[in-house]
Parts: sequence; C-alpha cells; structure tokens
Amino acid sequence: MTDTRRPKAALCVPIALTFGGQGPPYGCGFPCLMSRIGRALRAVYNVPMPELPDVEIFKRYVDATSLHQPIRRVSIPAPAVLKGISAQRLGAALHGRALQRTRRHGKYLFVAIDGHAWLMLHFGMTGHPEYFKKTREAPRFTCALLTFNNGYHLAYVAPRKLGRISLTEDPDTFIADHRLGPDALALDLRAFRRHAAGRRATVKAWLMDQGAIAGLGNIYADESLYQAGIHPQRHVHRLSRVELTRLYRKMREVLRTAIRARVDPGRMPRGYLLPHRHRHARCPHCRAALRHATIAGRTAYFCPRCQPAGE
Repeated sequence: MTDTRRPKAALCVPIALTFGGQGPPYGCGFPCLMSRIGRALRAVYNVPMPELPDVEIFKRYVDATSLHQPIRRVSIPAPAVLKGISAQRLGAALHGRALQRTRRHGKYLFVAIDGHAWLMLHFGMTGHPEYFKKTREAPRFTCALLTFNNGYHLAYVAPRKLGRISLTEDPDTFIADHRLGPDALALDLRAFRRHAAGRRATVKAWLMDQGAIAGLGNIYADESLYQAGIHPQRHVHRLSRVELTRLYRKMREVLRTAIRARVDPGRMPRGYLLPHRHRHARCPHCRAALRHATIAGRTAYFCPRCQPAGE
C-alpha cells in the first residue's frame, strides 16, 4: 500500500543500538534524535551536506534497526524527493518485502530489497534516517515513511527536501551510470596517485569532485588538506609524490576518525580543524588566525602558516 499523504502522528521510543560491537548500546528519541548517535545526526545540521562519514553512520543505523522486517505500508508525503520513480511504483517495489542489507558508496546509501532491487538514498543537505514506534507524533519533515509489521517505522527525514530516493537494479549500475569515482575509503594509494595524474584543478576542487573520488565534500576535504599541511588552492598536478602520499593517508585517517567520533565535532581530536570552522577562529596547532576563501563554490577554511600557498 502506498500513501502520499502526511503520515499520522508518531513518536520515537528507546531502541538499543550498538555499532560494530564498539561501546555501550545507545538510545534514540525525537527531537533529541538518538542520544550519542543523536549528537552525530544533529551535527549534520552544522554541516552543509552529509558526507561519507555521515552516510556511514546512517548505514550502520539502518543495519541496526530496519533490516529483515516485512514492510506493511509505504507513505510518501513529499513525492518531490523521488527521482525517476513514482510513489506508486516505489510502494509496489517495497510493499510486503523486507530490507536485506546495505551498501554505501561515497555519499550514497543503497539498501537491498528482498532479492528484488536496491533502494537508493541520497540525503541532500540535511537529511537523515529515523526509526521509531508509532504512538503520537511523526518526525517533522518526513518525506518518506516505511511501516513495518512489528509496528515500527523508518522515516527518511529531509528538512530542505533536497535529498533523492530512487530504485536501481544494483549499486554498480548506478555508480557507472552516474559516473561516480571510487569510494574514498576503498581507494588504494596507487589508484589515488593515478587519479591525480595530470589534474590541473585545485586540490580542494579535485577532492570534492564526486566523479574523481566519491565521498568527500567541503568539510572533510578541508580537514584532509589541513591535516596534510596542503593549501586548498594548490593545483593537483604540482603536488609532489610525497605530498600526494601524505594527503592520501590523512584523508583516510580523517574519514575513519570522523566515523569513530560519530560525526560529532565535539568528539573530534583537539588538533582537528572541524570544531574551529568559524570566523575569527585560530589554528589549533600554531594559533595563527584561520583564513577562509571561496574555492569551487564552497567556503574553505585553512591555516596560512601550516598550509603554505607556495607551489
């Protein structure tokens, strides 16, 4: 059954969650979202767009809450988020089936539907998934809602309605059709250097180019460059082999650190730039005044002392 009306009122109740066997279980509730995991999701509202670490957290959240449960009903209160599919077709593909497993590539989350097809989720500027039990009040800005036989729901919440939901035969087909580059955490050093060869773009623009490397956006491109000591306006083809190697290693370190911190800026290491991304902030390493500039249409933050501009 597919319903395009706004879902009836519902409210989150506590649910035990453990990610990767690390740490204690966490609870979830709206509007605080999900205790420690909730801090991660709320952090999204301070970040222009969910990037690879955010979507990895979403993947683990869906894994922990929403798999292997028959779907009783599909509601699409905001059909504008659907891409290349009608609400009726999406409902037919999901009704009576179960979500089986997930896969992330860059900023995209793919969810297998009972050996049938894959649900593609892109979270736009401020989107996130939310699992809850129907009692009183639905999450505000719910754009799509799956109701399971157990009485719980999975909501796709997107305040600015800039995310996308669609179906695909398989993730690899989608990745090829959309010309996405390799996932930033699946890329080895040799491939990283090969992708960098001959690139004349600024290194910040190149890192954010989803056709080159999938997963980094404004925030984690800046952090990777800061940790590697490379100015964001330097050109890729002028980086030395040593600098490229350092950037590759710092990029992976930054992404994994953000995932461990559950994308909460307050849990990031003291020497990270992310908590200091605001006007009049100072470099956590050398205390120089941080600078900002528009690069590839986005605001980049950097330290002029730790990240010299020379070619």
